[in-house]
Amino acid sequence: MPCIVQKYGGSSLADLDKLKKVAGLIANVKKQNIDVAVVVSAMGRTTDNLVGMARGISRSPSRREMDMLLSTGERITMSLLCIALNEQGIEAVSLTGSQSGIITNDRHNNAQVIEVRPIRVQDEMEKGKVVVIGGFQGVSYKREITTLGRGGSDTTAVALAAALNAERCEIYSDVEGIYSADPSVIADAKHLPEISCQVMQEMSTAGAKVLNAHAVQFAKEKQIAVYARSTFKEGRETIVRMLPPGTLTGIQAVVSEDDITRVRLYGEDTLKNFDWAINFLEEEQVQIKELSVACVEKDAPRSKASFVVSRKDVYKWDHIQKKMHEKIGKNIKFDTHLSALSLIGEGLNKSNETLIETLKLLKENDIKVSGITTTAFRISLLVPKEKIKKSVEICHNRWVEENL
Repeated sequence: MPCIVQKYGGSSLADLDKLKKVAGLIANVKKQNIDVAVVVSAMGRTTDNLVGMARGISRSPSRREMDMLLSTGERITMSLLCIALNEQGIEAVSLTGSQSGIITNDRHNNAQVIEVRPIRVQDEMEKGKVVVIGGFQGVSYKREITTLGRGGSDTTAVALAAALNAERCEIYSDVEGIYSADPSVIADAKHLPEISCQVMQEMSTAGAKVLNAHAVQFAKEKQIAVYARSTFKEGRETIVRMLPPGTLTGIQAVVSEDDITRVRLYGEDTLKNFDWAINFLEEEQVQIKELSVACVEKDAPRSKASFVVSRKDVYKWDHIQKKMHEKIGKNIKFDTHLSALSLIGEGLNKSNETLIETLKLLKENDIKVSGITTTAFRISLLVPKEKIKKSVEICHNRWVEENL
């Protein structure tokens, strides 16, 4: 019997009426003699509300207790969805991440999946049941409950699809797949019917909110095709999969990220301070990106280093920033006035033309660029936060709309 994995986000399960509709959609698939494993997020803003409750008691609750608390959100959803499926005559059973065999490392709040042992899931599916799994959570090899960070339910779904050898993984949300820009920012954003894993991963890393970057990495490694769809609106979808080089070229998306901080280090002790900083951030489970180090041996005071932190993924950033400032002092600066603008696509850096023209466009519109980084699939620029929307509009018009 064919097997598929479906994942439903919090907006698709925001209230009981939507949850019952999702149960009906799952029931229709099961009635086609297809084995279904369903991964769910917490309903609506449940996770945010749980975080708020914890912060109402403590400014710095422990990571372990936060994992125990936040994992309850998905457990509520999975139980209610199974009740709704049973009411529709579909046998269903709910399983936590640990019961489903999601094994992680021991990093609380941002754990990585290291292995999936879906024996219990397979046993229940062989009995003809729909299996509903709480996403965003697993169990460490130390038998501690862990969570996978924001968007971690995507990773749960893709990892399970790989372990179950599923035909495909379907990710359902309130949008019809992937667009060339955030539709809430660019009204005429182009729908992308197909996209490569490499481009999607760059989009996710650069701030796009549709798919989790770790989930895309898992899909790429395990050769899993991911179908991004709207839950309640039939029609368009985006297929994310490995594509041969050159299948889709040019700029496919313009992505922005507001909630960032650039950290800059200066002076004679730059390398020493940088070494301490990255080790400290690793201990605090803070991922850095856009790293740049310039050491001048004959003029040590001119040595400098910088990197960017996405604050949205960081637990207790204010505390971490304070500790770094106390340790390094005047030779560390935190830039919070910047946003990141990224052009994503294949073959962008075969020449400098795209970068040159983009810099010219921004300069003509009085938008100062404070930093540039590139990869094989991305050009990222740091611009003033108050001008990020205008920057996205300008670049999307030039590189996407004019090339339609």
